Amino acid sequence: MLEERMGDCWSRTKDQFDNLEKHTQWGIEFVEKYTKFVKERSEIETNYAKQIRNLSKKYQPKKNSKEEEESKYTFCRAFLTTLNELNDYAGQHEVISEDLTSHIITELTRYLQELKTERKSHFHDGRKAQQHIESSWKQLEASKKRFERECKEAERAQQYFEKMDADINVTKADVEKARQQAQMRHQMANDSKSEYAAYLQKFNQEQNEHYYTVIPNIFQKLQDMEEKRIERISVCMKKFADVDRQVLPIVGKCLDGMTNAAESIEPKADSKQVVESFKSGFEPPGDVEFEDYGQAMKRTVSETSLSNTKESKEKPGGKTKGKLWPFIKNKNKSPKQHKEPLSHRLNDFMASKPKMHCLRSLRRGLSLKLGSVPEDFSHLPPEQRRKKLQGKIDELSKDIQKEMDQRDALTKMKDVYIKNPQMGDPASVDPRLTEIGQNIEKLQSEVQKFEGWLAEVEERMPSKSDSQRKSGLYETQNSTTVSNNCAQDRERPLSSPDGSYTEEQNSEVQVKAQPIPTPTTTTEFDDEFDDEEVLPTIGTCKALYPFEGHNEGTISVAEGELLYVIEEDKGDGWTRVRRNEDEEGYVPTSYVEVFLETNAKGAMTYI
Repeated sequence: MLEERMGDCWSRTKDQFDNLEKHTQWGIEFVEKYTKFVKERSEIETNYAKQIRNLSKKYQPKKNSKEEEESKYTFCRAFLTTLNELNDYAGQHEVISEDLTSHIITELTRYLQELKTERKSHFHDGRKAQQHIESSWKQLEASKKRFERECKEAERAQQYFEKMDADINVTKADVEKARQQAQMRHQMANDSKSEYAAYLQKFNQEQNEHYYTVIPNIFQKLQDMEEKRIERISVCMKKFADVDRQVLPIVGKCLDGMTNAAESIEPKADSKQVVESFKSGFEPPGDVEFEDYGQAMKRTVSETSLSNTKESKEKPGGKTKGKLWPFIKNKNKSPKQHKEPLSHRLNDFMASKPKMHCLRSLRRGLSLKLGSVPEDFSHLPPEQRRKKLQGKIDELSKDIQKEMDQRDALTKMKDVYIKNPQMGDPASVDPRLTEIGQNIEKLQSEVQKFEGWLAEVEERMPSKSDSQRKSGLYETQNSTTVSNNCAQDRERPLSSPDGSYTEEQNSEVQVKAQPIPTPTTTTEFDDEFDDEEVLPTIGTCKALYPFEGHNEGTISVAEGELLYVIEEDKGDGWTRVRRNEDEEGYVPTSYVEVFLETNAKGAMTYI
């Protein structure tokens, strides 16, 4: 009846002490297994977040790289936003890992220690109670055996007394002695009986207390401990799900950010940006003139002939109507432009320093091929060059502002030191102020240099108010100003036949509005080339278009004129030709049709 009142209490398993010990040990092992599971999940989240962050970092645009310039396109900005959102997404997985570690792994690890200690204590009490009841049972058994032995001894003593009393040959003293011995044995048997009864009563009480009080209490504690363990596992499993659920709103925002970035892509705007990025500033080419092959072509004789000189004087030259685009290389001819008077070209040739400039141009052309970019961006089309120069000016202006802010801060610090000498020595700031002042002056000189180049570019570009402007036409000014030497012209790509693609505007070679020197003008480099041997002729060429050689080191040619080639194109877009023994210079390779001699090195025909 008592067991029925206990219901489902573990006390009903009071005889399954060892099985309960095994079950509780399995429960602890389960907690350890679940802790290990959560720990591995946390490591997976950490590694996943690390890989996501590395992926995002890998595809982030590098500083001062081409990818950074691509950020002006909407799809590139959308991709950058996606990378940033992905980085935040990785951060949420790190939050999951941290929460799993702090709310589950740490708690379960601490709880496992407490659980092991509590279990050990309860089973220690159970073993102690078990040992106590076993000890009481041993005492009861010992008193029972002693009582049994004393009863047998008393019975034997009584039988011996009766035997002695019935024997007539035994003296009265022996009979009395036997009687006393029997009485003593009976007394000892009674004492053993009382002791056995006491031990029995005590054992029964202890046994009853053991099985109905001590052990049930211990098992109830074990049951409570096991239920708490199960409840703790339940709480941890809920937290395991809640940790993921808590980051879902932020993860959703990250995904929404990726979606919004994708929706912000504007194909039309990106197409317009392509135009802004690559427009060169050239106008479309003019109409192609009809070439009449029905008339026999006249072979142009040497410029030294007097008749040609007179014809050139009678037919003044003029500007071409249109310019060829950089990607057009054919035999389209511009309107005819005849040669200038020979005396003018001789004066320009004698007054210039073509040889020295050409050597410098070769060196610069080589450096451009090797990857170095001109400081003034003269290798770019006008519109792109203007953007680069403006960007450089803005960058330098920011650097100047930073230096000025540092100077202001140091000046205030110096004032504080002057007012409070105990805070520092004012003289210790002076070297840094001097250095900053020098940096500002250097940056300002750089700004002025780039502003000069920018002004030069803007002067050569048409006004923005011109309604007919197409892609920023960049047209050179035909004036008496002597600007740019042969090196500048030869470093240009052949996008603009008359040399108007770009021009170097550096201080080394820029000459503005200076009188043309007389043939007697000499420089420190003239003597070096006085005795230079005349270059041999390696072929001939025919001018496809007229070319005005206004720049130093170039030579004017008329359409259809035949010239001698003394130096072929080195890859910079210019060919060196000779008209006679005293007149030679460079012309654009795309303006002439070259016929190299078969024995010339690398002989080929340029069309």
